[in-house]
Amino acid sequence: MCQKAIYPGSFDPVTYGHIDLIKRAQDIFPEVIVAVAHNPQKKPTFSVKERVELLKKATADLKGVTVDDFGGLVIDYARKQKAKVLIRGLRMISDFEYEFQMALTNRKLDPHIETIFLMPHESYSYLSSRLLKEAAFLGADLSDFIPDFVEESLKKKLRKSV
Repeated sequence: MCQKAIYPGSFDPVTYGHIDLIKRAQDIFPEVIVAVAHNPQKKPTFSVKERVELLKKATADLKGVTVDDFGGLVIDYARKQKAKVLIRGLRMISDFEYEFQMALTNRKLDPHIETIFLMPHESYSYLSSRLLKEAAFLGADLSDFIPDFVEESLKKKLRKSV
């Protein structure tokens, strides 16, 4: 039986949708590593270190969940961690094509590492970090979408960038 799964992503910022998927993965696997990807091409709002810290705070009460970061291929990171499963979230059908391509590519790179798709609770199925950043920039109340400390950090970061 597989004991360890990796939930990779940019988490810029972490949302209640991400936290919901982490909890769902936690119900299936005794150990879940939430892995923040180094992906400067996405031009993240938060640094890797900041995203890791926000995720650690958001998951502090979740047993068996650790937060880490990685650069390069997620398949290489999974091998290094001796994990056999990658967790990916599917919110809407629009996510499917990209996630399917990525899963098949990863399978070709290492057929021993499986990708499992989880769907968040329907109340989070439309959330995206990009959309929330736009709403935060315009001053929206995001308390239904992200933890208060994340909202505070996001709005502070966006004020500095103006």
